[in-house]
Formats: sequence, C-alpha cells, structure tokens
Amino acid sequence: MNNLCEEDLQLIEAARSIIALRSKPDSHEVGAALRTRSGKIFSAVNVKANVGRVSVCAEAVAIGMAASVGDTDIERIVAVDQKGRVISPCGMCREMISDYAPQADVIVSGNDGLEIFKVADLLPHKFCKIKA
Repeated sequence: MNNLCEEDLQLIEAARSIIALRSKPDSHEVGAALRTRSGKIFSAVNVKANVGRVSVCAEAVAIGMAASVGDTDIERIVAVDQKGRVISPCGMCREMISDYAPQADVIVSGNDGLEIFKVADLLPHKFCKIKA
C-alpha cells in the first residue's frame, strides 16, 4: 500500500463495512465511501434495477448523500466489490467525481498494491460542454 494513511484505511473500511452489511446479489454489489474536506464520510452501495439504464453506481449514491447535506468537496473516494477488494470507478463515476471535485483523490488497486491518483489522472480528456 503506497502513501495510504490511517484515514485512508478507515475510508476503505467504511466501504467494506457498507457492502458487507448491505450486499445483495443482483442489487447491491459495490460499496463506496468518500471523505469530504470537512472530514465527513459518506458510504453507500450501488442500486441496481432490472432496467440497466436506471441503475446507479455506489460512488454516485455516496456523492448524492454528500450533496443532500451540501458537502460535496470530495477529498478522497474509494469503491470495493462484494469481497471487499478495492476497484476502480467506472468512466461515468470518474466524470461525476471530477464534476463535483476536480482535485479529488481516488484510491485504486494498482500494480504496486493500493495507490492514490487524482481523478484527473484517471480521466484524461474529460468531457466538457462546448459553450456557444
């Protein structure tokens, strides 16, 4: 594990705890936790639906929880699978994380164990609306 501090390990544990508590095949298969710059942690599971288009990733649910209380300045975020393994956020989640907090750090599983990247490094050539 490179450059992970105690707060990062607590964040990973929060994601693991929520998926262990709420895991349900075909409904909740990913857990995520984010820490805002205020120090608050928001953890959530993905919400799957029979119609795939309306399914929502765990990272998006956690961001929604933070937005509900007006605290979206994300410092760091992590996602885990049902077995508690750290996984990378999908492209849509990378976009959403970047929209809310372009300087956010993301914990991912890399070649040398767990690593921390800026979301911008995980999302080269980010989508931007062209202003007329």
